[in-house]
Amino acid sequence: MADIRFKSKNQNEIEFSKELKRRVRAYFKDSGRSTHGDSSMYFKSIIMLGLYLIPFVLIIFVVQSQWTALILVVLMGIGEAGIGMSVMHDGAHGAYSNKKWLNTLAASSMYLLGSTTINWKIQHNVNHHTYTNIYNFDPDISTKAVIRLSDHAPVKRYHRFQKYYAFPLYGLMTILKLFGEINVFIRYYRGGQVKKMNVSPEKELTKLILIKVIYLAVIIGLPILFTDFSIGQILIGFMVIHFVAGMIMSTIFQMAHVVMGVDQPLPANGIITSKRLVHQLKTTSDFGKKSGLLSWYMGGLDFQVEHHLFPNICHIHYAAIAPIVEKTASEFGLKYNNNNTFAHALVSHFNRLGQLGQSFEKA
Repeated sequence: MADIRFKSKNQNEIEFSKELKRRVRAYFKDSGRSTHGDSSMYFKSIIMLGLYLIPFVLIIFVVQSQWTALILVVLMGIGEAGIGMSVMHDGAHGAYSNKKWLNTLAASSMYLLGSTTINWKIQHNVNHHTYTNIYNFDPDISTKAVIRLSDHAPVKRYHRFQKYYAFPLYGLMTILKLFGEINVFIRYYRGGQVKKMNVSPEKELTKLILIKVIYLAVIIGLPILFTDFSIGQILIGFMVIHFVAGMIMSTIFQMAHVVMGVDQPLPANGIITSKRLVHQLKTTSDFGKKSGLLSWYMGGLDFQVEHHLFPNICHIHYAAIAPIVEKTASEFGLKYNNNNTFAHALVSHFNRLGQLGQSFEKA
């Protein structure tokens, strides 16, 4: 992948970047708080892991009703998404704890979902966070099968309907990742991105395959061995878990970057003419930051601006630094993207999908 540089001679952007970093550092110094997680993160981790694991144990050893089991697999899907958003995400960014082993442990919760962290770190930490909303560089907005997420992607006639069919397809995110990421790993290896992670490709590929075998043996094999549910019912339950988790995570991720008013710049001669922090400000949106329990569950992904500006700060601090970011942006005349509620962001994403599908006549 060709490199992109962020260069700007705009003094206002340069001063904004310096001042914002100074103010956020000052907040943590003055408050005496660590930029990492605390006991509240450990409590949340227990809740999310329990939401995923306890229903599974009940299905194996207690529940006999298929309708009760269906409710439990829905809870497992909610728990799976919660682990991804509130535990694994911070761990993979090194923000969960100031202890490296705890970050590794939190990131390794990915194993419970049938995956390892290598692809995630390349796709998310490197490609998405470095090249946010840049077509062909940010995998999150590059065209997903039949969904057009960028102004710069090829447009087809069927895209005019995507605002209706996109959401059901979001539910396929985790199942496609589960069975498709070995090919993704091979692509990253051939592109030289695995080498840049300073890991053994052979070891990582072996681990990826082994984790998937163990995961499938547990999530499908144990119900076959210890319950009276048919194989068909077990496979339906397996798909429900992934559909619920995929729907939740995909929708929440898209509501931060594919909404009205958020930029999707293209580089000119390999250069984006913005400071890196300003680029993140332009290409990201917050939403519903006072949603209480929902915000807690999403792991701070509603504070996506703050996350992209400071990905190594734990999400439990985003509510505190968000006013600093918004005030500083206002003082420097920079737009701070925000949808006031979760519903507003959802509608904005729906409208943006419609806008991205309206150019079908040109196909």
